[in-house]
Amino acid sequence: MSDSLTTIEDLAARIPDGAKLALAPDYSGCSMATIRALIARGVRDLHVVGVPSVGFQGDMLIGAGCVATLETAAVTLDEYGPAPRFTAAIKAGNLRIIDGTCPAIHSGLQAAEKGIPFMPVRGIVGSDLLTHRDDWTTGTDPFGEEDGPIVMVKAIRPDFTLIHAPLADRHGNAWIGVRREMMLMAHASRETLVTADEIYDGDLLADEKLAPGTIPGLYVSAVAEAKNGAWPVGLFGRYGGDDAHLRDYLERARTEEGFASYLDEFVHAPHAHKAAE
Repeated sequence: MSDSLTTIEDLAARIPDGAKLALAPDYSGCSMATIRALIARGVRDLHVVGVPSVGFQGDMLIGAGCVATLETAAVTLDEYGPAPRFTAAIKAGNLRIIDGTCPAIHSGLQAAEKGIPFMPVRGIVGSDLLTHRDDWTTGTDPFGEEDGPIVMVKAIRPDFTLIHAPLADRHGNAWIGVRREMMLMAHASRETLVTADEIYDGDLLADEKLAPGTIPGLYVSAVAEAKNGAWPVGLFGRYGGDDAHLRDYLERARTEEGFASYLDEFVHAPHAHKAAE
């Protein structure tokens, strides 16, 4: 690609209702700018895959009625406490949960990355997860070198990966440093959409220091520049989370009315996205 740059609104428009969407945890690269655009657009019936967990972006999408299915190992806001809109949706029976584990989520994506139907995993045997997952099965080592059963985890193939990176270039290359889960997500997904704090002047893959931590543009469909695009959560190596804002969200999101007021101010209001700048 000679130039893969587009807008945040275009990235959101590319994700249709019902898509299977892979999202990173809060400590990784969260494209909160695109999440707000998706909510503003009114996307519905998403199948969200947390890799391996989701936080504030998942809670916001769930609260806004954008998610039909959540496949993840955990929903956590870390030290901020339980995710209020996720909790409310579970209590109301409005959300289908596909419960996994961190190794199982990563293994399912690794299977898709390799183009194979499943990945063998140890450590789940004996868990009641096996009684609830009809897409997992048990088997034995066909080479007879390992004793005991092995769980076969079905490949997880997202339609889209959505991430935020510190750097991207006009060729679609995105630098994610040591956050290798985002590389796995990009390899496993049909399309990867990236927002970046900064557009690198040059080719990231031509820089020997940056190339090892760069997702090649081969795996990236489009890039949008979004300064502070992970706000209000932080971005590794760049900035921390906005503690005051996150606590305000948590307080408001305890009720439907409070959450609606939050969306009105930071999502639906004209130029609401400017709050991040």
